Amino acid sequence: MTRTTHRIHPTLTVAIKAAKAAAQVILDAAADPAALQIKLKNPNDFVTQIDLASEKMIVGMLLSAFPEHSVRAEESDQAYGLQGAEHVWIVDPLDGTNNFIHGYPAYSVSIALAIAGQIEHAVVLDVTRGDVFHASRGSGAFCNATPLHVSARPLLQEAMVASSCPYRPGPHFARSMQMLGDVMLHTGAIRRSGSAAIDMAHVAAGYCDGFFDLGLRAWDVAGGSLLITEAGGCVGDFLGGTDFLESQECMAGNPAVFAALGEVLRPYSRLPG
Repeated sequence: MTRTTHRIHPTLTVAIKAAKAAAQVILDAAADPAALQIKLKNPNDFVTQIDLASEKMIVGMLLSAFPEHSVRAEESDQAYGLQGAEHVWIVDPLDGTNNFIHGYPAYSVSIALAIAGQIEHAVVLDVTRGDVFHASRGSGAFCNATPLHVSARPLLQEAMVASSCPYRPGPHFARSMQMLGDVMLHTGAIRRSGSAAIDMAHVAAGYCDGFFDLGLRAWDVAGGSLLITEAGGCVGDFLGGTDFLESQECMAGNPAVFAALGEVLRPYSRLPG
């Protein structure tokens, strides 16, 4: 990959500053793991006071800069900002909380801005590595100052595919395990980082050739989705449709892997059609 100079959109600049501020909150807490206050939301699904502190930092910085916007964030059960706004920030303040709790170095901050339902700006910050993946629609995707492009690997059977599915027991656990096994039979390798945002950033960077997951919410995939499309890749639900933000099923990859992965995942879609 070649380094280049590029202008970052002023709106994205604010998001990057917020992500970096939140990352510092997380890193400071990682230095004192004994002080963590951990609560169980669901089986194998945790929240800490650091998730909440990171979210508070991000929301405060975004709404200070854009008081006419609204914020949709993972950890809060309240709405922030101007309700009904056309500009909606979608925030995961700490993606990979379980990794963070255990000191496993794969967790991130993800911030995306949707305008009239379309993601226009996004940043995914890999907290432990310090890499800032960012994109604005029509301007390409970057890791720090390096432009990104998805891999050119054409064959699914040679592809490395990222997923964290299934990440906890649930009503669809057996079917999810069947799906994972089916994908494993058709791919070269599966990687499980525990952070969907990092997985999707790695697809944009060409480190992985594809990605899939079930049960993810908008804040898990919004930022990564723009990185991938701006890097020349494809993102969709298991039928290839565009409802991956709300359908809780998402796949992505370079165009060839995306098409081939869709053939494997189509039978596992819970969407009509």
